[in-house]
Amino acid sequence: MGDVFDKILKNPGPLGQYAKVAHGYYAFPKLDGEIAPRMKFQGREVLTWSLNNYLGLANHPEIRKVDTDATAEWGLSYPMGARMMTGESRYHEQFEQELAKFVEKPAGMLLNYGYQGIMSVVDALLGRHDVLVYDAESHACLVDGARLHAGKRFVYKHNDMESLEKQLNHAKHVADQTGGGIMVVTEGVFGMSGAQGNLKGIAELKKKYNFRLLVDDAHGIGTMGHNLGGTGQEQGVQKDIDVYFGTFAKSFASIGGFIAGEAEVMDFLRYNTRSQIFAKSLPMPLVIGGLKRLDMMRTRPELKENLWKIVNALQTGLRNVGLNIGNTTSPVTPVILTGNPQEASQVVYDIREKYGIFCSAVLYPVIPKGIIILRLIPTAVHTMEDVEYTIKAFADVAHKLKEGLYDKEKYADSVPQA
Repeated sequence: MGDVFDKILKNPGPLGQYAKVAHGYYAFPKLDGEIAPRMKFQGREVLTWSLNNYLGLANHPEIRKVDTDATAEWGLSYPMGARMMTGESRYHEQFEQELAKFVEKPAGMLLNYGYQGIMSVVDALLGRHDVLVYDAESHACLVDGARLHAGKRFVYKHNDMESLEKQLNHAKHVADQTGGGIMVVTEGVFGMSGAQGNLKGIAELKKKYNFRLLVDDAHGIGTMGHNLGGTGQEQGVQKDIDVYFGTFAKSFASIGGFIAGEAEVMDFLRYNTRSQIFAKSLPMPLVIGGLKRLDMMRTRPELKENLWKIVNALQTGLRNVGLNIGNTTSPVTPVILTGNPQEASQVVYDIREKYGIFCSAVLYPVIPKGIIILRLIPTAVHTMEDVEYTIKAFADVAHKLKEGLYDKEKYADSVPQA
């Protein structure tokens, strides 16, 4: 008989194998100071493009006051218990109702954490006779939700409607035999590429196939749509989304999330979503603070205007200097480069140490070998000066990479090796 811990030494995992050299710099870095475009990293000020603080609400003085006052009044423990038992309040119900209205749905339900919440929602909605069909580039929370599903599941090529229809035909064949239903799952905005999910194309297929649609709009709510109500609103198909999921970890700059849809579906999920039934309710300061954040989204059009001013300037500027930012149509801005892990570590080091810019780097196994993605997250509180400086820095770094200047023998020996 073996020891379950044996694998820790033999196989630390695709990311864990780099832990000793990456920890604290490339992985688990510590940013210090007030949440803002400029923070401290290892004692030095850096221009930060890695915070999902799209609307700049994280450190807004009005938000901080409401958060502080709510904490003083309620503390962090109230309500004490899961919602079904002792964790309900009129503020929780009010927040759910206002969120549902915001995304144009009849009813809503709060989730204490977005990741665990949507996993559990997928599990609750699908029985073993049902079939799940999901986009190949769906977020890890959706993939983990799919793994909980006891029935058949099919994956379609990213945003490929021909592939989706092929998988729907397979799903229909299975569902006809089992008597179950079909649910399609995708994202409103894909967090790595910034591309919008083809919600309009999926909605068209609903006319031909009898399926329900669940959309993870974590990066869409608060950034997309005429009133920031999400990607379905942006594409004019919000009504075709049967279950809408939004997180508070992005535009809301908080913790938690919600789902919205038909009232009877929300009622079912309240009594069947295990991660909510058996876990503590969202603390009151987060609910009161969430109501304030939602109010600001509805009443401060300048938040969206400032965000998209920065987004458009950054993305246009990066393209103009010849950089590949893929097919993003959202604030998420990936700068796509080619290189090996050694070069990637040196690129990141150079950007941070020479140019004083902090952004997230994404490498294999998250993306294919030979690709480096430096992901920028513009916010409403960045400035045009920030944008101009970043474009020049990235142009310089891309030139160095292309010229082979990040070769190990030719560059700084002090670079941490990832």
